[in-house]
Parts: sequence; structure tokens; C-alpha cells
Amino acid sequence: MKRSASSVDEAEVARFSRHADDWWDTRGPMAALHKFNPVRLAYIRDQAAARYSRDAKKLDCLKGLRMLDIGCGGGILSEPLARLGAQMVGADPSNENIAVAAAHAQEGGVAVDYRATTAEELAAAGERFDVVLAMEVVEHVADVNAFVATCAAMVKPGGLMVAATLNRTLKSFALAIVGAEYVLRWLPRGTHQWDKFVTPNELELAFERAGLQVTGERGVIYNPFADRWQLSSDTDVNYMLVAERPNKEGKTS
Repeated sequence: MKRSASSVDEAEVARFSRHADDWWDTRGPMAALHKFNPVRLAYIRDQAAARYSRDAKKLDCLKGLRMLDIGCGGGILSEPLARLGAQMVGADPSNENIAVAAAHAQEGGVAVDYRATTAEELAAAGERFDVVLAMEVVEHVADVNAFVATCAAMVKPGGLMVAATLNRTLKSFALAIVGAEYVLRWLPRGTHQWDKFVTPNELELAFERAGLQVTGERGVIYNPFADRWQLSSDTDVNYMLVAERPNKEGKTS
């Protein structure tokens, strides 16, 4: 596949391609991401439902919304969003990841439009979406500002962009790298590079420069007693951010 995208980090693509067959193994290298999935799925659902006046309790609450999951990996987020009714496009620069994602969706009878491509190529083709997702992706790209600008260009007027990533703090180094990769071994060693983590302020500025207005920000923490991830005001390690493109009248809602 042609690589015209300046934001693609080929080393990161290769790293995740090596784990393509492990995406749906809930006890394998992606186990931590599977455990993280419910909280980010609920956040996306609630933000989209609120923006488009949907009932988040309905099983098809996202019906009719066209959504892009950029850097979708094996599709563990794209599939449940499709089950909630979204018209999902899952994109990833790794052919291996897309092959696994497409096979799993077909096996489960879930309709997801998977594409081995980049954000830049999608934007150049004129693709537009009600919601663009960049979940656990910005810390793996070569140029955060360029990547965000490209993704933002695909958000329709009045639409949303949601991102989840890791803050660049000493606490995140201790917990997300030393703890998660070396002590607890939740993730394969080398999954993250601390210097590529993005602070909330940096990400907010990138969104604003791309013409989006930040409307919400929440931290995500692990609760060891409940053995689950949950929303929090603590953004020192993991956090999610949502932004909206003003509509044609310049209003956000």
C-alpha cells in the first residue's frame, strides 16, 4: 500500500502488525485494551448520543451515524460501535490488522467497512464523518499536529472528534510504562514511548488549530478493587477528549 501520509510512523505500524493475530485474544498481548474497551465505548456512545439527541440506553442509539475509527487495529472498538447502529469505517495502515479485523467481523456477522489506508488518504478522497475517533492512536503517530488536522478535516459541521491517549507525566512513565509493561506485563515491552505521550494542553491546542472546539475532557483510571477502568477527574495518565466542529452558522449545537 502506498504510504503518502506524513503522520504514519512505520516502526509503530510494524510493531502492531506483529501482534495482528492477537487482537481478539482477551488473555493475550491486547488483554489490557480489552479491559479498557468498555469505558471508552461508553464515553463515545454517550457523547455521540448527547450530540445527536439519541437515547444512549437504546441498543441502536447510534443508528445512521457515520463514524470513522482511525487506527482501528483488529477492530475491537469498531465492532461494538457497529452493533450500536453506527455506520462504521475502520481504517488502519497495517494490512495484517485489517485482515484480522475483517475476518472477525465477517465471522460475527457485523457490518464494518474496513480499509487498509491512512487518515491522509481518506481525507484526500473527500471522506466526511459525523464522528471521528482517534483512540490510543496519537501517541503512536509521527506528527501529532498533522494527524489531528487531517482527522479534523473529515469531521462534518456540527460533528465530533474523540481522542483517547496518555499524558506525558512522571506518573504516566511510572504506571503506563514501568508498571504496565515491565512489572505487571499488561502490555508487550516497547508498546509505548514516553516522549511521544501528549499532554491535554498540547492535544487541545492541536484540536483548536484544526478548527475544532473542545467540549469535554475526562481522565480514566484503573480501579483495582473492581478490576475495571472508570472515568475520573484525574488526567495524569490516561484521558479522553471530545471536540466539535462548529456548524455552518458558527454554532456548536
